[in-house]
Amino acid sequence: MTVRAAVACCAAAALLTGCTQWVDGAPLRALSEPPYTPPGIVDVDRIMLSQAQIQAITGGGQDVTIIPSMDGKAMVDVEPLAESVPRDCRFIFAETDTFGSDVEDFHKTSFQYPPRRALVSEGAAAYRDEGTARQAFNTLSTAVHRCADGSMGAGLVGEVDGDAQSLRTRAGRCGRDYRLKASVLVEVTFCTFPESVPEIVMTNILNRIPGG
Repeated sequence: MTVRAAVACCAAAALLTGCTQWVDGAPLRALSEPPYTPPGIVDVDRIMLSQAQIQAITGGGQDVTIIPSMDGKAMVDVEPLAESVPRDCRFIFAETDTFGSDVEDFHKTSFQYPPRRALVSEGAAAYRDEGTARQAFNTLSTAVHRCADGSMGAGLVGEVDGDAQSLRTRAGRCGRDYRLKASVLVEVTFCTFPESVPEIVMTNILNRIPGG
């Protein structure tokens, strides 16, 4: 299992037990592989925040680092865990359930702050048009609300809030924020950091998205 998969597991498990260590793994994409964005599609690499910006927002400085192999262009599904929860809760462990199958460009980066056992991730999926992005967001929103109402909802997603453009879950000291803007769906997840951190990260990413 790659570090990306291990930390996806760990981030979800942190809702209940916390995450204490990382496991080495191979990168998801070779450094020599050139990035590609289809014409007319938002280049999500241009809207993501840099490591220095995340360090400044979190206040952790050099102690905030990218988790090895957790900076990738490919969505990751941890099937053993996804299969262990109700169907509507799969999005916690399966990014293809979160963003859908019509993604044109994707990037997700996760950061760790070991002194506080904290983590924060930024992710963005670009679609071919606003309608497709809206459909992906609506599908996710429906699943999240159904998951929250289910038998495992309290532990997995906790409190859920949202509107036509946003979605937020809070379980213990961890949370997930989703925002729809134009043809892009943005995800910010976190554990232990104060609420201001995901809010600032999300705001800065949204400000870089054209249109909407």
